[in-house]
Amino acid sequence: MRHLLFSIIAATSLTASAQSEWTLRQCIDHALSHNITIKMQEDNVRQQQIQLSTSRNQRLPSLSASAGESLSFGRALTIDNTYSNRNTQSTNFGLSTDVPVFTGGQIYHDQQIKHLNLQSAMADLDKVRDDMALNVVSAYLEAVYQKDLVEVAKQQVELSKNQVHRRQVLFDNAKASEADLAQIKSALASDELALTQQQNSYSLALLTLSQLLELESPDGFDVVRPATADIGSIVLTAPDIIYSEALGIKPQVKSDEIKLKSAEHSIRMAQAGYYPTIHFSAGLSTSYYKSSGGYNNPAFGRQMKDNFSQYLSLNLSMPIFSRFQTRNSVRSARVSVHTQQLQFEQTKKTLYKDIQQAYYNALAAQKQCASSDAALESNRTSFDLVQKKYDNGKATMTEYQESKVALMKAEATAIQAKYTFLFRQKILDFYRGVSL
Repeated sequence: MRHLLFSIIAATSLTASAQSEWTLRQCIDHALSHNITIKMQEDNVRQQQIQLSTSRNQRLPSLSASAGESLSFGRALTIDNTYSNRNTQSTNFGLSTDVPVFTGGQIYHDQQIKHLNLQSAMADLDKVRDDMALNVVSAYLEAVYQKDLVEVAKQQVELSKNQVHRRQVLFDNAKASEADLAQIKSALASDELALTQQQNSYSLALLTLSQLLELESPDGFDVVRPATADIGSIVLTAPDIIYSEALGIKPQVKSDEIKLKSAEHSIRMAQAGYYPTIHFSAGLSTSYYKSSGGYNNPAFGRQMKDNFSQYLSLNLSMPIFSRFQTRNSVRSARVSVHTQQLQFEQTKKTLYKDIQQAYYNALAAQKQCASSDAALESNRTSFDLVQKKYDNGKATMTEYQESKVALMKAEATAIQAKYTFLFRQKILDFYRGVSL
């Protein structure tokens, strides 16, 4: 029996040592490195980088080569204005280039738009990362909360076990009835069931957090309780101050501001359709021709040399009437600018409302912490008194259980209030740009 007990203790110790406890910082870093949504947004940033490179390369000259072979059979018109059967063969080679000289600013504004789109995509990536960090904080604190409730449930089981032992001793000495012993054993069974249920809730909380971190399995995964300062002594920053700080750092504000600048460049890009365009082009070409029917066909090399030609060209294209397409493009771009201005203002208002709500939620949670701590202390004192009375036979089993349940609820409420405030405080820090 002793060997079996030692084996169980050793196995439990090995299991506990095999578990890996993660801090909040480790959870956030792992989520930012492995989350699929973040990786998809990173791919979007790469796409914007490619589009910017494409836009910049529009200023470069184009270069193309061509080669063609043509065969002709049957009757054809001769230089004598008669028809005869003959076969012809022609070979053509060419090399050409084209350079945009003036496009009415279209290339410039397109490049500016692509550059702003890249900055906006990077701001959106920061927004996705911030949202993921907040989700991890919420899931992490929920797991810690459930972990603390497991400890509360274990304390309740230990209290019931102690009472069962006391009643068993009294019963063995004929100082307690069998009914009293059965009641306290029933209470112990209920507490053990509550502990099992709470452990299941804790396992589910760990599962939720592990899935958010993209872990393959929650096996061996655990969380570290964060250090907490004196909640009552914490002074919360006013919403207006937080908002003024958030305007300059929050990615959603940056993204909408950049999109507004991009929309303004879209107007100028559309207006480029009113201006003429100038293109410079140049090329080289040569050909070889061979015909049957008694014609003298010079050698291939001779023809390639004699038929070699070059050209330079400067082309001006003047828009006169485009079925109002350019005019409507400019109108549409102006509407887009107005829409983006409204979106920018809406984003700032939403940010201010969220900060206000987070501030007053944190303030309420701080007050709830103070009241729940006071209630917990009161319930703990009351339980100690009832327990002494129960041990001395001056309180009934019902009174004892009611006092114990009230204490457990008070402990759960105090724990929940503490982690609710921690989460609300983290949100306020998040708006101020403080690392989570």
